[in-house]
Amino acid sequence: MIIKSVPVRIFAAFAALLLMPVAAQAAAANCSAVDPPRDAVHPTHNQQLLIPSNGVGLNALLFEAAGPGPHPTVILMHGLPGNERNLDLAQAIRRCGWDVLTFTYRGAWGSPGDFSIANSMEDTAAALAFARSPDAAKLGIDPRHIVLAGHSMGGATAFMTAAGTSGLDGLILVDAWNIAGRNSHGAQTRDEMVRGFDDFGNALHGATPESVADEVFAKRAQWNLVAAAAKLAKLPVLTVNAAYGIGAANQPVTKALQGAGARLALGPARPRGRAPGPRGRRPTTSR
Repeated sequence: MIIKSVPVRIFAAFAALLLMPVAAQAAAANCSAVDPPRDAVHPTHNQQLLIPSNGVGLNALLFEAAGPGPHPTVILMHGLPGNERNLDLAQAIRRCGWDVLTFTYRGAWGSPGDFSIANSMEDTAAALAFARSPDAAKLGIDPRHIVLAGHSMGGATAFMTAAGTSGLDGLILVDAWNIAGRNSHGAQTRDEMVRGFDDFGNALHGATPESVADEVFAKRAQWNLVAAAAKLAKLPVLTVNAAYGIGAANQPVTKALQGAGARLALGPARPRGRAPGPRGRRPTTSR
């Protein structure tokens, strides 16, 4: 099946049907572009949380679905630095009866600690561990039915976490960044990558464009999504690649998943963020 410019409600419903168990498929049939009538007994609710990771608490927000629960849950990871949070998808997914757990990595957007890609990988694993914990069950999260989802770098952290665990219901990749790729983030050299990281602002603590680029070139072999694709051979995967920006550079990940035999739904999508600038410059607001 090919996904083109999909409205968020269609994306959410399709994700439910592709990835989730029978109970959630029933909920997906009731997906709507607008909020349903309020459930007076079990209304939707936003719960602020601190997810423990390596001795600090990550700022997190749980979008709790209506109904008594427990609810299947999507853990949604943002990109680098996270100017695009994809919270429209979180709202649409919640309308389909799922909880959505979002958080910011160490050193990002006010979470304590120092930012690095390696720390972000650990933080994603910590979020999964939390979602499977008794504390999460008290909030209505069903630890038996969890999907990891991520955009750009968040797609990479979701991918690598999924490759290193079992028991997930699925994986959603929104233009996942293959950090090991030859054209990682649209750059072939360290200096090109540093120049491309022009949207960090004050979002990241303990990191600079130079430090992140150095980490990429030193450790990217550890985060090779193409090489890790075989570990996802039995996992349902929904992958959407951007039509512009770095979408073409990320296509090898989709092809590797196809080659590994993953249960895949794929296709191009309208980019999240501005269209390419002069001379094909990648859109920096989409990460």
